[in-house]
Amino acid sequence: MNLLFSNDKRGEHPDSWYAATAHDAPRHPSLKGATTADVAIIGAGFTGLSAALHLAEAGLDVALLDAHRIGFGASGRNGGHLGSGQRQEQTFIEKLMGTDDARHLWQLAEDSKDLVKSLVARHKIDCDLKPGIAHAGFNAREVAHEHGYVEHLQTVYGYNKITPLDHTDMQAVCPSPRYVGGSLDMGAGHLHPLNFALGLARAAHAAGARIYERSHVHQVKEGLSGQPNEVWTDGGKIKAKHVILAANGYLGGLNRKVAARVMPINNFIAATPPLGDDAVRVLAQDVAVADTKFVINYFRLSADKRLLFGGGESYGYRFPDIDRTVRKPMADMFPHLADIPFDYTWGGTLAITMRRLPYLARVGQNILSASGYSGHGVGTATHAGMLMARAIQGDASGFDTMARIPCRPFPGGPTMRSPLLTLAMTWYALRDRLGV
Repeated sequence: MNLLFSNDKRGEHPDSWYAATAHDAPRHPSLKGATTADVAIIGAGFTGLSAALHLAEAGLDVALLDAHRIGFGASGRNGGHLGSGQRQEQTFIEKLMGTDDARHLWQLAEDSKDLVKSLVARHKIDCDLKPGIAHAGFNAREVAHEHGYVEHLQTVYGYNKITPLDHTDMQAVCPSPRYVGGSLDMGAGHLHPLNFALGLARAAHAAGARIYERSHVHQVKEGLSGQPNEVWTDGGKIKAKHVILAANGYLGGLNRKVAARVMPINNFIAATPPLGDDAVRVLAQDVAVADTKFVINYFRLSADKRLLFGGGESYGYRFPDIDRTVRKPMADMFPHLADIPFDYTWGGTLAITMRRLPYLARVGQNILSASGYSGHGVGTATHAGMLMARAIQGDASGFDTMARIPCRPFPGGPTMRSPLLTLAMTWYALRDRLGV
């Protein structure tokens, strides 16, 4: 079974609020027959689109392939949070890699936010980009930890766009009865992810990138002794000196080294009807929220004041009952919405690594890969695409810094890693319910 075709219609975006409010976009042809390119890119999400745009602007001949449509995967379905830093806290990264690399990774993360904002401005991408993400805690211990981390970012990294929130402050941002404090990061932001992806595609195509939709890549043949790599689809093939693997959770078995370290999981979002004046009972400020649960709750208001609430995970190929999966954590955060109908529910597949940090690597002769963003991909994936484009042009400094992040294979191999992950996630979900 292939996650690319397990839960969705072939060649179509899922029935989400994002798809319902997406800007008109052209359908690109499928790959037919044999062709060549300087760079072949597999996956037309943020990573692949950013790589294609930056390479095409540099004058390279780029072919970008997607099994379905632009932004079909996580890039067109996610919560739209443009977060600061890496997926793990800087204190964790300092212990893992040392202070010098931790500082480099912090700066790269800052660069990733700036990149998204600059691309939106430069290419006039209408994607409702707005500032602000609140990080919400459930008890005094979690809030104390968050306030300490805010102080660490302010004093060690000079980051002054984040402030601590006590209970009163948090209620003034998000009046959920479950949250007792946290922080507010106005250097972070949120956006309409599918419209951002479609805007990147428009810019890449205008710069000269060839885009092929409904072109499922089933094999990458590594070129040896200076021969070009070959990328095979059902309808044709591309010979290219360079290949970029940018399919993230939908990569499947195209590369064993990546598959051993990057594992797909499913996450789910629901959209309520417009809340109108009652929206202030959910969010009193137009910011996004993510909380401290291991199976994280994340939400924000749409432009028409719907609650877009993400919660729940699964680890198999088939999606569960999404209404039930999302409604349970949403009702816990907002009891007054327990019985509200959903206008849209959808799921998607992202990818995680053992340490919840991205995996960037050279995985073959002139084959680069970036994936495993672990729910932190809006900025990181867009930036990774640019870093790979730069590496192909000879400047690999940023790519090499990201590639130094240690990334262990999942235990159990291809047969046992999914059951082991399910067992581990069940334990963490139990901890969430017990509040420990």
